[in-house]
Amino acid sequence: MILDEDGRQLVIDPGNQTGPVSAPDLVAIVITHEHADHWDAGRLRELLAANPGTPIYAPAGVAAAAEEFDVTVVEAGERVTAGPFRLRFFGGTHAEIHRSIPLVDNLGVLVNERFYYPGDSYATPDVKVEVLAAPAGAPWLKIGDVMDFVAAVAPRATFAVHDAPLSPMGLGMAHARIEAAAAEHGGTHHRLENGDSLRIGEH
Repeated sequence: MILDEDGRQLVIDPGNQTGPVSAPDLVAIVITHEHADHWDAGRLRELLAANPGTPIYAPAGVAAAAEEFDVTVVEAGERVTAGPFRLRFFGGTHAEIHRSIPLVDNLGVLVNERFYYPGDSYATPDVKVEVLAAPAGAPWLKIGDVMDFVAAVAPRATFAVHDAPLSPMGLGMAHARIEAAAAEHGGTHHRLENGDSLRIGEH
């Protein structure tokens, strides 16, 4: 995801399913956890080559996994300011996939008190947000839990992320369920495709 504020960018989770990223005035990178679909060494090298010295904020597990990079470790409850972006971090642990699979660090990130992305978790922010990036398909989720999460956050708008594992039919079903959960509290769901954008405050 790329957030843009006043022509400056924040990139979140440039993973191995991410295409080339255009961020000409990048002020920070946030990585929610260490799984490869959320961070990729090649993508980080590309971003840092174009924007040397850009800070990377991530939990301790990412710092250990991405040791070639200078990662600033953050924890749940911390606040960071990077250019026009005010960041707050929530949660701390990845949602359980199965009891046999070790849990890893995961942080949800709240941006400017308006946009929230939970990474791979259902960690809920402590404020009502305008836009929620809602996970749609993953080994760790079932859509009923996603619906409960959307209802708990009660955002004004949603869009689906973490949808690559889904078939077109499955993605359509996920969109419909997220849309229904958002509508319970008057929210609007946006069916965004790769490359689409959403202006916060206009939904």
